[in-house]
Amino acid sequence: MTTKMNWNSASYQLSKQGQAYVLVTLVGVSGSTPRNSGTKMVITADDIFDTIGGGHLEHKTIKHAKAMLAGGKNAQHLEHFQLGSNLGQCCGGNATVLFECFSAVGVNIMLFGAGHVGKALVPILAQLPCQVTWVDSREEQFPSDVETYHNVRKVVAEEPELEVNSMPENSYYIVMTHNHQMDFEISQAILKRSDFSYLGLIASDTKKRRFEQRFKHREIDPVQVARMNCPIGLEQVGGKLPMEVAVSIAGEVIHCYQQANKQKEALQSQHQSIAANDANTKVSKKRPVSQQGIHWQEFKQLLTTEESNS
Repeated sequence: MTTKMNWNSASYQLSKQGQAYVLVTLVGVSGSTPRNSGTKMVITADDIFDTIGGGHLEHKTIKHAKAMLAGGKNAQHLEHFQLGSNLGQCCGGNATVLFECFSAVGVNIMLFGAGHVGKALVPILAQLPCQVTWVDSREEQFPSDVETYHNVRKVVAEEPELEVNSMPENSYYIVMTHNHQMDFEISQAILKRSDFSYLGLIASDTKKRRFEQRFKHREIDPVQVARMNCPIGLEQVGGKLPMEVAVSIAGEVIHCYQQANKQKEALQSQHQSIAANDANTKVSKKRPVSQQGIHWQEFKQLLTTEESNS
C-alpha cells in the first residue's frame, strides 16, 4: 500500500519511532530509465513511501529490500539492474540502486496507567528510541495530545492484564495503575510469561511484600518474582513529585536497555573472535609441520623423551 507521506517524512518518522526500514536511492542511471538519479523511496515490512518509477525495477527493489529487513541488521548494499535484458522493461536503460537498511530499535514498552506519573512519563519515553503501548481502562484519563506522539499507541482495555500477551518477547513493562488488584493481575500475567526484559512496579515496601506473598500462593516462580523492579525507579533519583518519579523510572529503563545493548555487542564480538580463531586454526592446519608452532606441553614431553634416551 502506497501512502501520501513522502520518503523524507517517512524516514524521519520511522527513525523517531525506532521502526525498521530500507532507504532506496537511484545513485546512477544511464540510457532510458523511469526516474532520474537521486530518486528515493522508503520500504518497510508493511508499507511503501514514494516510488522510483514502478515496473519490474521497483518490484525487484521492494523484494530485495524486504529480504534485507528480514535479516534484521543495519546494512548497505549496491545493486546494478539492466532494465531491458534483465528486467524486460521497454525503456532499456541501466540503474544502480543503493539499499540502506536501518534495523528496528527493538525496545518495546507497555505502560499501564494514565495517572499523574504516566502523563509525566510518556513525553519522556516519546523522545527515546522505543515503541510505547499505553494502557488504561479509563478513556477519559488519556491526554488529548496523545496522538501527537508517533511512537506511542494508546489502548483502552477493561481488563488490562489481557494486553500483556500482545507484546513481543523481551518487552519492558511499567505497571502503575490506579488499582492495587489491577496491578497484581497485570504483574502476575507478566511474571507467568517470564520472557520480559524489564518489569517495574510502582509500590511501597509494604505493597511489595504483600504481592510477593500472594505470588507465592499462586505458585509464581520466585526466580521471576526476584527480577521485578519494585519499588520502581533509580534509587539515586529521589522525590515524590510525578515528574521526579517519571525521571527516575525513565532513567532505570534507559539503563536497562543500554546494558542489554552492551551485552549484545559483547556477545557478537565474542562470536566474531571465535570465528576468527576457527579460521586461523584451519589455516594453521594447512601449513607444513615445520611452519607450525609447537605447544609448550608437546615441547616439554619432547625434552623428557630425549632425556630418557640419553
